[in-house]
Amino acid sequence: WRCDDGIPCDGRQRMMELELWIQTAGAFFAILGFSFILDAPRRFLLYTGLSGAVGWLAYLLTQRGEHEVIMAAFISSLAASLFSHAIARRLKAPVTVFLVCGILPAVPGASIYRSVSCLIEGARTLASFYLMETLQVAGAMALAIFIVDSLFRLAQKPGPGTIRREDTDSSAHG
Repeated sequence: WRCDDGIPCDGRQRMMELELWIQTAGAFFAILGFSFILDAPRRFLLYTGLSGAVGWLAYLLTQRGEHEVIMAAFISSLAASLFSHAIARRLKAPVTVFLVCGILPAVPGASIYRSVSCLIEGARTLASFYLMETLQVAGAMALAIFIVDSLFRLAQKPGPGTIRREDTDSSAHG
């Protein structure tokens, strides 16, 4: 049987999956180029590209489930943050090297562009809609990064120079 557009449904599904992987590969190479141009350490280039690919794949999969842009940005940032923290610990590198690259594909550039464009054209209602969407996406991304960072900090074992709460309690100093 055939789907609405005349393409066999099985073929349509394969085309959607192929498009998903092509876009993910595109995100990988785009972020790889971005990292190279911004002079990220060469030994991390592959991982920065992977971080971008993980973030974009999560975004696409969330969008495929017919969720809003805000939810897609949140899930994408969660995935990119998890990947970035895990790979940073494994490679003993700063998280930001991978995190910035991982969240970059989900940054709401089109939304802020539309907001400014509508503002210039005098469509204030539409401009405020896009501005609110931009702020919501940015807030969702920040929240996801905060959640993952907090979880990794909670799971982190205290080192020799770590100050414990008991050490700072004023009643203990008597």
